[in-house]
Amino acid sequence: MSERVKVKKKTSEAAAGAKVSEAKSDAALPALGPKEMLRWAWTQLTSMRTALFLLLLLAVAAVPGSLFPQRPANPAVVTQYIKDNPDYGELLDALQLYDVYSSAWFSAIYLLLFISLIGCVVPRAIAHYKAMRSQPPRTPKRLSRLPEYGTLVIPADAGIPASEVIHSAAGVLRKRGYRVEVRDDDGARPSLGAERGFLKEVGNLVFHTSLIGVLISVAVGGLFGYSGQRILVEGDTFVNTLVGYDQFNPGTNFQSSRLQPYSVQLDKFDITFDRESEGKFGQPIDFAATVTTRETPDSPAKQEILKVNDPVSLGGTSIYLTGNGYAPVVTIRDGAGNIAMQGPVVAKLQGDNYYSSVVIKVPDASPDQLGFAGFFLPTAFVTDEGVSFSGDPELFNPQLSLNSYYGDLGLDDGAPQNVFELDVENLTPLNARNLDAGGITLAPGSSYTLPDGKGTISFDGVKRYIGVDIHHNPGQLYALIFALLAVAGLILSLYVNRRRAWVRTGTHEDGRTMVEYGLLARGEDHRLAAEAASIRKLLSGQWKLPQDVPAEPSTTAGPAGAEKDQ
Repeated sequence: MSERVKVKKKTSEAAAGAKVSEAKSDAALPALGPKEMLRWAWTQLTSMRTALFLLLLLAVAAVPGSLFPQRPANPAVVTQYIKDNPDYGELLDALQLYDVYSSAWFSAIYLLLFISLIGCVVPRAIAHYKAMRSQPPRTPKRLSRLPEYGTLVIPADAGIPASEVIHSAAGVLRKRGYRVEVRDDDGARPSLGAERGFLKEVGNLVFHTSLIGVLISVAVGGLFGYSGQRILVEGDTFVNTLVGYDQFNPGTNFQSSRLQPYSVQLDKFDITFDRESEGKFGQPIDFAATVTTRETPDSPAKQEILKVNDPVSLGGTSIYLTGNGYAPVVTIRDGAGNIAMQGPVVAKLQGDNYYSSVVIKVPDASPDQLGFAGFFLPTAFVTDEGVSFSGDPELFNPQLSLNSYYGDLGLDDGAPQNVFELDVENLTPLNARNLDAGGITLAPGSSYTLPDGKGTISFDGVKRYIGVDIHHNPGQLYALIFALLAVAGLILSLYVNRRRAWVRTGTHEDGRTMVEYGLLARGEDHRLAAEAASIRKLLSGQWKLPQDVPAEPSTTAGPAGAEKDQ
């Protein structure tokens, strides 16, 4: 009999399942139209999970900018990199990996992150504003179910009217920073609800809003900022115009009309070398450049000191001291006896004790263009093998050693060249160690006549030079402010806890006033127990109760009518 019942039951269940499957197959699922698809996409984009993913993706997308040379920083290096790697160089260029931070894909991630953060912050800010204006939640019927719960008993002879107990408790909580609502219309059991910790969500909103501010500030700096480099020899003046830069990197929306025409003149550059330490003898320990600045051509001159990590600010730009060296002063006459080149030549540092390489290009010489390549030694020493080296960074025995060439320097075709390198492929050597004429070795005040009547070169003296970096970033200050606000907001969100508290009172049959309280935290709060203990202590002190009075068990009879709630 039982087997029949089981078989019938299984049969009926199978039939019911078949009917459900048939109904599901017949049911038409609602189709998502364009409006619903846009709403779904917006919901996904503005979720916090998407914002965090985009932030991580932005960090990953910035990595190629440090792996490959960037065209805004040095176009010549990018061109050479493509020539050296013809198999994949052009492919990387097509993928915009030489212009990472202005590429379409990097900008898309940046904009999506910006929109996602705004979509996250605005609804949360509106919801938090409504929560701050709303009243605390109603008092739970069973406070004993809360994580922190306790009771106090006010004796009948304490002289405290039962009607004032709840208002007295409200005053204690207000002093502790709670927002309190007294509910004394609850018959014989008035209560109050209290909340605190709204700054936690405020800090969270400030943090995310500050991230948006940082993104905007960085974007403004990238659009309207610029940077450049310039080498200044003692006595030279730099004017803030495009032609005044040795290298210039404009922002995406840069306009030359925004350059303020200030000027900086290098009067003197002083270096202090270590002369006492045994292991650091001869190393530079202090740099100081004395400069004369003018905000505008008509402004009065102002003398300032430019030092490492102590920039000079002019026209909204910061001028940093980044390098220094020696610049030998030479005069070169061509074969006709005319001065083809005269002035200081920047020597590029190559080794210890300011050992520097020197390249001189003289395209105006006639009948042939001239080129010189060699090195400069501040304090020259010669070994027994005839090898010269610098024994000290100071100018104790300056020496200029050069090889000379003539021919086509390749400057007339307009192709950019490195001023610190000399391409000798199309040049004919005049002076070199392996030639009969030998190399050129000059001391200050000496001169040398080039072979074959090509001209002369004289070493007139030595000046110092400095390298400066010039940066203008209109969003830099705002980025700093927003970054500090983000840190402050993060600290608030981490260390402020959102808590709710309730207090209920009632009068016992024997005249005692029974008080019960409970606390609840929003999220994890390991300090909630300490907060409950502090409130108990304050309430006991307010009503002058013994501090060691134990809490009434939740199973005992509380205020009149409390048995029903518990």
